[in-house]
Amino acid sequence: MKAIILAGGKGTRLKPVTDYLPKPLVPIKNIPIIEWQIKYLKKYNIKEIIICTGYKTDMIENYLEKKKLGVKINFSIEKNPLGTGGAIKNARKWINEKSFLVINGDVITNIDLTKVMEKTNSLASIELVTKFGVIAIEDEKITKFTEKKPISNTWMNAGIYHLEKIVLDKLPQKGDIEKTLFPEMAKDGKLSVVKFHNSKWFSIDSFKDLEECSESISKII
Repeated sequence: MKAIILAGGKGTRLKPVTDYLPKPLVPIKNIPIIEWQIKYLKKYNIKEIIICTGYKTDMIENYLEKKKLGVKINFSIEKNPLGTGGAIKNARKWINEKSFLVINGDVITNIDLTKVMEKTNSLASIELVTKFGVIAIEDEKITKFTEKKPISNTWMNAGIYHLEKIVLDKLPQKGDIEKTLFPEMAKDGKLSVVKFHNSKWFSIDSFKDLEECSESISKII
C-alpha cells in the first residue's frame, strides 16, 4: 500500500523558523518531522510514499535524497495551495492500488496503522484531551485539578485516513477533504472510524507542541 503525506503547509505558527525551513524539515530531537513520519510508515511496510508539497519543496527533496531512507518517494507539487482534498486529488497519478493511506504532514503518533488498513474509507480517531486544566467542584469548592484530562466518548480526527481509490473522483480540485467530501460520506453512512485509546499523538502546530513531542518521541517511534 502507498501513503500520501500532506506536507504543503507553510507552518506560519512556527515562524520565524519556517521563514527559512519548510515545516516538514523542522527538527524534533535533531530529526525532521518528515523523517519521523517516513520511519513510522516504514514500520508498517509502506515502501512508496507520495509527498504533497508546495512551500520550499526543493529543500525537502534535497534532504530526503541525501538521507536515502529506503522508500520510494514521489513529490506532488502544488503551484498554489489546494487544501487537503485538492492535494490528494493532485497526487492521483501515483495511486494505482484499490486503496491508499493519507497522513497529515504534522502528525507524530504511535497509532497502529494495521488496524486502519483493515477498514477502507476510514479515519483514525483518538480521544479528545483538553488543552487546559480540568477542575472538579463540590459546594463551590475545587476538590481536584487535573491537567489535560481525556474527555470520555468525545473523539477527534487524528489526521490519518485509509481511502479507496474511487473517492479520488469525488474530491474537489481545491478545498479541504474534511470540509467537502468527508461530510458527504458521513451523511451517506460511507465513512468509518477506527478508535484508538491511550495512543500517543501530536499535531505539531506550535513551539509548545514541538517541546511536548520532543519529550515523548523516543517512546512513540
